[in-house]
Amino acid sequence: LFLNMRCESGFVSLWLSTVGWVLTAVTIGLIQWRVWHVADLTFITSGVAWVGLWRVCFYSHTLVTSRFRVMYCQSMALSDSFTPPEVATAQVLTLLALVVGFCGNAAAVYALRNVYFGLAKQTSIRCAFAMAGTLCLLSAVCFLIPLLWNLNSVVTNQTIAFPSNFHMPPAPVTQNVGEGIGVGIIGSFMMSVSGVIFLLYRFPVKIGPRVEPSCPEARHLDGSSVGTR
Repeated sequence: LFLNMRCESGFVSLWLSTVGWVLTAVTIGLIQWRVWHVADLTFITSGVAWVGLWRVCFYSHTLVTSRFRVMYCQSMALSDSFTPPEVATAQVLTLLALVVGFCGNAAAVYALRNVYFGLAKQTSIRCAFAMAGTLCLLSAVCFLIPLLWNLNSVVTNQTIAFPSNFHMPPAPVTQNVGEGIGVGIIGSFMMSVSGVIFLLYRFPVKIGPRVEPSCPEARHLDGSSVGTR
């Protein structure tokens, strides 16, 4: 018989790493990393603009028609001179972290499959768990660096020199942390926890059969042997 606790911890870690990876993937596409509140409502009708990793968007009744749901967006590329360093770094590190996290989950699936079906030696499985834990932790770090950097930019109210076609003010009145940063931090935390569990994983303990006493006195007491005359 095998103790299921070790196996269950492995599957829980895989669940954490998978959900964390999905959350970080969603974070990359969200525009709500930094929320700008502006005073000039000429173009930004709602007074709120969202700054993401790849584009800047806001609601406007002036720049777009109703068939576009009054949303005006402009893209930010890594090669653009106005792209701030924290955003440019995030564009690179988040994509790298996404690939690394996927490889970490793949290594975890390989390791758990071999544990469950007993298809490989313990040394190979340990290496797979170590690789899964290392890659998950590395992915979490690659996400946390740009997340915390952009969080600091929001807290210190850093500005971005957008070109004129963005119709963004030189500086916001105030800035708030968007949902994108919060979702990314949660996903990175889940990846970190799963990585630590993978690194600390131990094989289930096998319980051997019960050994019965072999002395004649013990056999006589439990009636296993009967004397003959």
